[in-house]
Amino acid sequence: MLTHPTHERLLALGLTGMAKALDEQRRSPDLDALSFEERLGLLVDREAAERETKRLSARLKFAALRQNACVEDIDWRTPRGMDRAVVARLTAGDWIERCENLLITGATGLGKSWIACALGHKACRDNRSVLYHRVPRLFEALALARGDGRYGRLLKTLGRVQVLILDDWGLSVLTQAERRDLLEILDDRHGRASTIVTSQVPVDTWHNLIGDPTLADAILDRLVHNAHRLELTGESLRKRNGRSRALDGVSNS
Repeated sequence: MLTHPTHERLLALGLTGMAKALDEQRRSPDLDALSFEERLGLLVDREAAERETKRLSARLKFAALRQNACVEDIDWRTPRGMDRAVVARLTAGDWIERCENLLITGATGLGKSWIACALGHKACRDNRSVLYHRVPRLFEALALARGDGRYGRLLKTLGRVQVLILDDWGLSVLTQAERRDLLEILDDRHGRASTIVTSQVPVDTWHNLIGDPTLADAILDRLVHNAHRLELTGESLRKRNGRSRALDGVSNS
């Protein structure tokens, strides 16, 4: 007789996980054999799981990852020069605790963005804040923010997240404003948070891409010297998958 109002009270208190678990207990006669403490424990466990799911959804929404990627789905069949032990250590996330960086380089189509997003997804699952940006669009957003008064707030957001993913770095030589923006971002994060950078160009050419020698030294000092490196090699996965689809089309015709 009191079950229904209890369910409504749980919903009113925002305890949706407990409310769902209570409904399930009502429909499951097997739970009658459990003690009061055991049934209460199941309700509390369900509420905790429900809240963690909501928090994870919020972290993933904020992260705005470009790819729907998980480290468990990494393709190990295609040779890309990746060491399983290195990837396992990166997946564990201790480097994030130490506020170290990660540089993922390699030719186009090797899955650099996918791997970065997979590590970002794992960091979200580990209760860490993550934010993804393509570098060209980030510079555009910073330029707009500088004009409408949001620049400081955007820099604060970029500085606070535990893992910042900067994708597609090095597509063109930086302008003076972009160099200063990048230095501001990395200076705020140096020693306080981790940054993942993906690039098609080797790290030893980044100094020239930045353009200004003095700012390049300052930027790379904050980005490269405490960074892990993941250098991908091999054939483009997009090209390989394109050939596979073409062969499937021929075989099915």
